[in-house]
Amino acid sequence: MYDIKKRLQQLQTEVDTAYLYQRFAALEEDESVAQVFRELSAVERSHAEHLLLALSKVQSPPPKMPGPSRRARVQAGIARVMGYSYVLPTVLDTEKSLANSALLSRQQSGQPASGAEANHVRILQNLSRISPAVTGSQVSKIEGRHKAVGGNALRAAVLGANDGLVSNMSLVMGVAGASAGNKEILIAGFAGLLAGSISMALGEWLSVQSSRELYQRQIDIEIEEIETNPEAELKELALIYQAKGIEKEAAERMARQVFDNKESAYETLAREELGINPEELGGSAWEAAITSFILFAIGAIIPVIPFLFTSGPSATIASLAFSTVGLFGIGAAITLFTGRKVAFSGIRQVLFGLTAAAITFGIGWLIGMGIQ
Repeated sequence: MYDIKKRLQQLQTEVDTAYLYQRFAALEEDESVAQVFRELSAVERSHAEHLLLALSKVQSPPPKMPGPSRRARVQAGIARVMGYSYVLPTVLDTEKSLANSALLSRQQSGQPASGAEANHVRILQNLSRISPAVTGSQVSKIEGRHKAVGGNALRAAVLGANDGLVSNMSLVMGVAGASAGNKEILIAGFAGLLAGSISMALGEWLSVQSSRELYQRQIDIEIEEIETNPEAELKELALIYQAKGIEKEAAERMARQVFDNKESAYETLAREELGINPEELGGSAWEAAITSFILFAIGAIIPVIPFLFTSGPSATIASLAFSTVGLFGIGAAITLFTGRKVAFSGIRQVLFGLTAAAITFGIGWLIGMGIQ
């Protein structure tokens, strides 16, 4: 059975990815990498046109080609401000998931493959065939962007604010449930804010610094191997490209091009053999720690604000109202990664957060009753 709703969703995804790849190309300073993004965009547009043609045969009136969704435009805005490495991993993961789902659906219905790529490796394979000028270092750069820390950093930003909001809202509600005074609630709220923020910052600093040290050690070993046995490393890189689905001759050509420049060879082998993006080593552990502190604090201050201006039940109700708005906003932000409806994700986040607050309020109330 032809699932029109699912195909319309897939059409929108193809349109969005084509739009975002074009935006990435405009932001990329390296013209060779920008050209790869433009070709990726062209591939996605052709998939969208194929889907639209198929839909026009089963739907009346026939659908029109949609424009980029609001979600895609927000992602493009993030890419413009923060860099596209913050968005690309999410785009590629979503694209891969939907493409694999479509392929599975065709297999289950006994239909032949439509020619759409099953995953990002197939995209690279197609590009290597239709564009002989695509080099190994360019492929590695695209792969490096895909594995970049950016997407995880953006997720961490949303989740850090969420942790601060939910944990401190639960703490504030627990203390309020125990019938504590306004002063005690404020002390608990700010103590929770500072303790959580410092803990998050310290954990992020240790994580980033440890990763930097480990990655640098692995890269140093790889550099030593390139210096002592370059031929073996060249063959190994060519085999890695072949494992991606690139034809043997093209893989060997790309590997030789990479080794024409030692710096290019170091960076490419770090990405391809070690799975390390050298750009990650430029990140600052202190910057990550300060960012984590601020993001957690932003979330944690929301439920405390009303108690700065009022007290009693009205402050508690206002705190829940402020927190509800914050939770819905975080749920809406999460849709950048999940692709779910804003209302669904926002309401789900609100329900989870308020449930946690209700539990801690109840526990606080029981404790308060017990110690009276």
